[in-house]
Amino acid sequence: MGDDRGDKALLDRLTLLADAQAALASTLDLLEGLRRACRVLTGRFGDWCTVDLLNEDGRLERAVVVHRTPEALAPGGYEGPLPPVPEDDGGPLPRVLRGAGPLLLADILPPSRAENPLHARQLELFEQLGARSAVIAPLRSRREVLGALTVARTDADHPFTEDDLPSIEDLVRGLALQVDNARLYQQTRHIAERFQRALLPDLPQVDHLQITSRYTPAQAIAQVGGDWYDAFVLPQGDTVLAIGDVTGHDLQAAVAMSALRNMLRGIAVDRQEPPGEVLRRLDIVSHTLIQETTATCIYALVKCPSKEGDPWVLHHSSAGHLPPLLTTAAGDTRYLETGAGLLIGMDAEHRRPTAIDELPAHSTVLLYTDGLIERRGESLDHGLTRLRQHTAALAREPLDVFCDELLRGLGADSTDDIALLALRPTPPAGT
Repeated sequence: MGDDRGDKALLDRLTLLADAQAALASTLDLLEGLRRACRVLTGRFGDWCTVDLLNEDGRLERAVVVHRTPEALAPGGYEGPLPPVPEDDGGPLPRVLRGAGPLLLADILPPSRAENPLHARQLELFEQLGARSAVIAPLRSRREVLGALTVARTDADHPFTEDDLPSIEDLVRGLALQVDNARLYQQTRHIAERFQRALLPDLPQVDHLQITSRYTPAQAIAQVGGDWYDAFVLPQGDTVLAIGDVTGHDLQAAVAMSALRNMLRGIAVDRQEPPGEVLRRLDIVSHTLIQETTATCIYALVKCPSKEGDPWVLHHSSAGHLPPLLTTAAGDTRYLETGAGLLIGMDAEHRRPTAIDELPAHSTVLLYTDGLIERRGESLDHGLTRLRQHTAALAREPLDVFCDELLRGLGADSTDDIALLALRPTPPAGT
C-alpha cells in the first residue's frame, strides 16, 4: 500500500510539473505564460502564488499574482515595482534572489516584524491574502537568478511541509528554463525590430507629390519578418517607390532585407534604367551575394509631367509582389497588374517587363505587403476586394488619414508585419 501511495505521489508531481511547463509554453507572451502556469499551481498545489522577476537593472517587480479564487484579489492591487533588494539577507525573499532555497515558511511573521521595506511588502501580502504557510523558490537560469516563485496555502490544517520542497524544486527548475528562453526570444525579437525600424527611410520631399508610409510589426504569434519599403529621388529627378518582403520571420530575414534594400538603392542610382531592368540586375546580384534567399519586390518610378496639364506617370515592375492599387479621387479603384514577374531569387535570367500607368491628379497609389490583406483560411481575392472597398471609402481623406484608417480597419487582426507606402499627385491649385 505504501508503494502505491508513493507511486501516486510521484505521478501527481510529474503531472503537475508537465502541466505547469505546458501552460507557460502555450504562449510567447511571458507574463501570460506565467499566469497560466500559476493557475495550474493554485488549482492543485497552493491557494495563491506570485512570480517576482528581476529586470536587467536588478530592480525587482511583482510580475504575476494568481489566486485560486480570483475574486479574492483586488484589481491591480498587487503587481508592479517592489522596493530595492537589500544588500544583507533581509528576509527570505532576498535570500532566495541570491540563489538560496526553496525555503519553507511554516510560521508567517506579521508585517510589524519586517526587516526592511521589501520584507514588509512580502509580509503585507501574506497578511492580506491569509497565508498560513508558504514556499519561496529561486528561478535559476543557466546564467543567473531571474526571480522568485512564492506559493502559499491559507489552510492551517494543510500547511506546506519539507516533503513539498522537491516538487517545488523540480517545478521552478523547469519554469526558470522557459522564462530564460522566453526572455532570450524577446531580446532577439526586440533587437530585430529595432534593426528593422532603423532601416526604414526618411521619405523625400517632392513638389506636388505627397508620400506617406506606415510600418507595424506583427502583434500576435508571428516573429519579426522581412517587410520593407523605400522612397528616394534619382539624380535625373524621378521619384523611386519600392516595397518588398523577404521570405522568413526571423533576424536572418531582417538582415537579408537590409542587404536587398541597399543593393536595390545602389543599382537604381547607378543605372537609372527602367524598373524591369533594375529588378533583373537586383536578381543577378541577389543570386551571387545572398543565395538561397527569395523575396517579393515592386520597383516603381514616378515621372512628373513634362509640361503643365500632362499627367504623372508610373513606370513599375513587380517581382512576385501584390499589385499596386490605384484609387482615384472619385473612389474608382484598379489594381495595376501588368509588369508582374517571378520572385527575386528564383531565376536570375528571367526577363522582367516594365508597365506604364498614368496617375490622375489627387489619385492615390498604394504599395503594401501581404500582412494587410491575407488572413488564414480566406482566399486572396477576398482580401484584395476588401482592400479596394476600404480605399474607395477613404479616397478623399488626407493621405495620413488614408493610411491610418487602412491599418485600423484591416491591420488589427493581422498576425504578420505590415508595410504601406502611399503616393498622391497634388497639382497646384487651378491646374
